[in-house]
Amino acid sequence: MNAIHAPARHPAKSRLVIVPGLHGSGPAHWQSWLNGQIAGSVRVEQDFWSVPDIERWADRVAETVDAQGPGPHVIVAHSFGCLASLHAAARYPGLGIAQMLLVAPAEPTRFNAANALPQAPLPMPTCLVASDSDPWMSATQALAWARLWSSDWINLGDAGHINVESGFGPFPLAREWAAGALNRLDTRPWRVAA
Repeated sequence: MNAIHAPARHPAKSRLVIVPGLHGSGPAHWQSWLNGQIAGSVRVEQDFWSVPDIERWADRVAETVDAQGPGPHVIVAHSFGCLASLHAAARYPGLGIAQMLLVAPAEPTRFNAANALPQAPLPMPTCLVASDSDPWMSATQALAWARLWSSDWINLGDAGHINVESGFGPFPLAREWAAGALNRLDTRPWRVAA
């Protein structure tokens, strides 16, 4: 994987890349709903949705983003997809990822993936959305990661894993965040941090 596109001075349009978590996001999941809400959005497809391999997943995220051209790109990730997206952005800084929404990230220690994640503030704006009742990562741990990465932080309270089982089909917050991020990128010049 050689994701080294240099961004054009001002690309025609930024792209939304949706990164599902373990087992993918089925048709009732908010990520599938979001895919239909934002024209031109693309979705990362993994070969083995039930095998949480951080390296392979990150490579697939990078391949999908890289295939869209030089960017800027906005990522909206869920659960293990957040971990894969963060690892991809760190491994391949030339991808043109300009912003990320990280919804209900999975606890990286469950997958022996903590060392694969950035250990310092991220070079792009990010927002981490968590919940007090997420079985995959406590709100305390999510806040600690958000602080480490200098991410904006939103706690939805008692919202479980912010998935179908928790009552999230449509998720207007994700749509509004993604649309706003894309709009801001499409109305001003940008560049990837060196």
